[in-house]
Amino acid sequence: MAYRQVTIYRPITRLLIRKCGNYNVMFDFHLDRFGYFQTQVANTEKSVIPFIELFVGDIRSRLNVLEIGCAEGGVLKAFVNQGCTGTGIELNAVRVAQAKEYLKDDIDAGRIRILHGDIFDDSLMPEATGKFDLIILKDVIEHMHSKERLLKKLKAYLAPFGLIFVGFPPWRMPFGGHQQICRSKFLSRLPWVHLLPASIYRAILNKLGEDAAYLMDIKQTGISITGFERLAARTGYKITGLQHYLISPIYEYKFGWRAVEQFELIAMIPYFRDFLTTAVYYLIKDI
Repeated sequence: MAYRQVTIYRPITRLLIRKCGNYNVMFDFHLDRFGYFQTQVANTEKSVIPFIELFVGDIRSRLNVLEIGCAEGGVLKAFVNQGCTGTGIELNAVRVAQAKEYLKDDIDAGRIRILHGDIFDDSLMPEATGKFDLIILKDVIEHMHSKERLLKKLKAYLAPFGLIFVGFPPWRMPFGGHQQICRSKFLSRLPWVHLLPASIYRAILNKLGEDAAYLMDIKQTGISITGFERLAARTGYKITGLQHYLISPIYEYKFGWRAVEQFELIAMIPYFRDFLTTAVYYLIKDI
């Protein structure tokens, strides 16, 4: 499978056409969990699945899919809607309960199963060696402390010729520190504040009464574009597909902004591209 990058040029002026009228929309977006579930279904059907199909063809009725950090299961639901089968693993017990509520019909029909636990727990899926055609890491790897261990672990679950989809916001992008979830309106709108030195950033968070422990943890685990590509190579994976986004596909649902793929020139410049790229999609395979 050959390496391929998708590039579509769109005028930069489109960024200025539509603006978000409610600056708290992103915060509300994360509070409404069923709304978030529905958004994940829609975004996956519109952007994630078409991206994957560029490299594997029509996925309908033929993929066994595993998602790590599945939350309420919206991403998996989109694949099941295409006729795939899905397994989701989630550490958060509340999210597991919500997933089982939202996906009850699919779970009862055997199309989806939701597991509560840690992917590093070998007893969680003792039967799953070599089982999955596609593994999904959607907005997860940037939260992991053991990224290298995770990618090595997932090799055991991949079927022959299986692929891993990885999507994440690069650390240096304007809101790569997830500061949009802050209660402070000022801080939630402040781009790149997470790039301040740790001591200064922590002091600001504490002063404004934010969840400093959580946001500082994100600061420790964030990953850059180059960092991920080096990690993939170091753990024995080959990149088979990628797309960098100037405007992330998920922003259509958060702000009403249409997705804009990153300009090829910017995508070619290491380090600088991280500041202007709000999402990256990768497909990788074990070599």
